[in-house]
Amino acid sequence: MVNVKNKQTIAGFIPTMGALHQGHISLVNAAKAQCDLTVCSIFVNPTQFNDLSDLKNYPRTFDADCQLLDAAQCDVVFIPEVSEIYTFKELELKKLNFEDKSWTESKTVDFGSLVKVMEGAHRPGHFNGVAQVVSKLFRITEPDKAYFGQKDFQQLAVIRSMVNQLAMPIEIIACPIIREPNGLAMSSRNERLTKEERDKASLISKTLYKVKELQTIKTIAELKAFAEDQIKAEPLINLEYFEISDAETLQPITDYKQAKSVVACIAIKLGSVRLIDNVILY
Repeated sequence: MVNVKNKQTIAGFIPTMGALHQGHISLVNAAKAQCDLTVCSIFVNPTQFNDLSDLKNYPRTFDADCQLLDAAQCDVVFIPEVSEIYTFKELELKKLNFEDKSWTESKTVDFGSLVKVMEGAHRPGHFNGVAQVVSKLFRITEPDKAYFGQKDFQQLAVIRSMVNQLAMPIEIIACPIIREPNGLAMSSRNERLTKEERDKASLISKTLYKVKELQTIKTIAELKAFAEDQIKAEPLINLEYFEISDAETLQPITDYKQAKSVVACIAIKLGSVRLIDNVILY
């Protein structure tokens, strides 16, 4: 148990899988600006990986992570073992490709169409694993506020839905994407890119920003065609999806009138590394 706050303390929590970068530190800074106590967890969550090789290769840099958090004056760092978070049965269900719902504590949690598009369609079971571990971490740390980066836009929607459905008294706060000098969204996976791949990856954000710029003169169909053509013109990049969606429901739209707020989301594969990014159009 790492709950060290008293009733008058406002606690902020940042759940991470480690391999920290300035994007994570921006979440810590946001929490420190709004809370009395800042807690960061580092846990490489096995239940959200579809590819076991991806889990095996995920960078683990705990010493460097702790140095970054110490420099950012994070108050508490929680680094649990897998056995502290999951039972053997929960892990076996994941291996058998069965979704474990015990984390809902017998309450009905249904993410519906939120998990049937984009990341949910390409990584079945991923968001159940995310919700599972975040719910467990929330119950351990009992924060008042939790901070997530906007880069994982769909994850943010799923976490908000989970908190609402389970009636957790936690405010979910979205923080802006932090980017590298070439525009690439900061991600722990970026460390696995070669120099050439990292240079090519700048095309992702350039395309997203151009889509935002062109939205006033092109239809959604035209924007999608433009973005797909831009990405596919680079031989090193394999496009998984480019979608323009309602920012609340995440469902694809075909006309701007279908949503009050719209987001453009993309997922690509560059070498062995999978990257996602997004930009809010309005």
